[in-house]
Amino acid sequence: MAALRCGVFVALVFLTGCASYQLATEEARKSIAESPEKAIERLEPLAKQEGKDQLLYMLDYATALQLANRNAESARAFSAAERIADSKDYHSISRVAGSLVLSEEVVQYKGDDFEKVLINGMNALNYLEMGELDGALVEVRRVNEKLNKLRIDGKKEFNQSPFALYLGAMIWEADKKFDDAYIAYKNAYEVAPNFRPLREDLIRAAIKAQRPEELEKWKKAFPEVQIKPEWKDRNRGEVVLVFANGWGPRKYPRFDNQKFPQLVAVPTAVTSAVMSVFPQTAPDGSAPVGSMSTASIYSINDIAIKALEADYARLVASRIAGTVTKAVVAHQLRQQNELLGAVAWLALNVSDRADLRQWSTLPASFQVARISVNPGKYQVDLKAMGSTETKSVDVEVKPGRKAFLVWRVLR
Repeated sequence: MAALRCGVFVALVFLTGCASYQLATEEARKSIAESPEKAIERLEPLAKQEGKDQLLYMLDYATALQLANRNAESARAFSAAERIADSKDYHSISRVAGSLVLSEEVVQYKGDDFEKVLINGMNALNYLEMGELDGALVEVRRVNEKLNKLRIDGKKEFNQSPFALYLGAMIWEADKKFDDAYIAYKNAYEVAPNFRPLREDLIRAAIKAQRPEELEKWKKAFPEVQIKPEWKDRNRGEVVLVFANGWGPRKYPRFDNQKFPQLVAVPTAVTSAVMSVFPQTAPDGSAPVGSMSTASIYSINDIAIKALEADYARLVASRIAGTVTKAVVAHQLRQQNELLGAVAWLALNVSDRADLRQWSTLPASFQVARISVNPGKYQVDLKAMGSTETKSVDVEVKPGRKAFLVWRVLR
């Protein structure tokens, strides 16, 4: 009984004495907005320290490195995060028991399914920024493996990431693997049929993959799509912008029950981005060869909320079991000392709080814009709609290739 009494109060002191993951990373998030390098300094020691929250810190560390344009280091960090996610994909008996007595926070964080898929999607962006198409293709294959497993396991449809699928399709197309690209575009359409750019993508991909029956099917499905001559021009290139907008939703305790989390969207004034492409030799004031607004392919806000709702029944069952376990512990202590048992019951219930852990540095949404161009050197101007954020980048588009740009706005 002495050991039980000691264990309960040591655990309570530990739980109430250490800050939650949200509080521990709040300063890092603020630093990312000001200077990713400051966030890297804060997150690096946490990411390299083994523990129940290591996966979360590693994900935020990898994201901060990406925002600092340290893409090679970010790629290594995302790969490390994936290994941690695989190794943490279990719950130890002792920690599950502890979560019943205390809080879900004592269990090691293993990541939501959509987060695990996004590890590879985010890492593919690193390789694209470094111009390493082979590395990006490795991440695409890992995405496909994970999504196939989720389908086989009967997981919810919202876990089928249209962003990861669409990004993979563009990478396959850039590598001239046209049949693989067509399949990926088709898979993306199955989970995101309202993403209008896919209508052109499916017809273009069917042409390049030499699938005449599929081509006729999509032409009938989308009669408004006009086949463009450049789709058959193997010399034609493309500038692709992947726009990551804002911050994903934050977890807070529910207003009506502090034991359970809820997600709250982080407001942003930015709605989209506009990409304009100019020849590098063009005089000032000349018209762009192409200009396009981004279209949203994936909302982290929507997916995170659906994931939490899908997990709600398990959370409720866990807390019901926890209430029973607390009652047993308090009763055992009350047998020895009435006051001690009463205090333990009160303390155990006060300590039972919502698990607010999440990959907190994800954007609110991923958006895409694509402009077809002839091979050559270009200046690409970017503008975030709803803010004063702008960016200008020089790119070279090689014959039949794509130049990928990644832009994150944190306003």
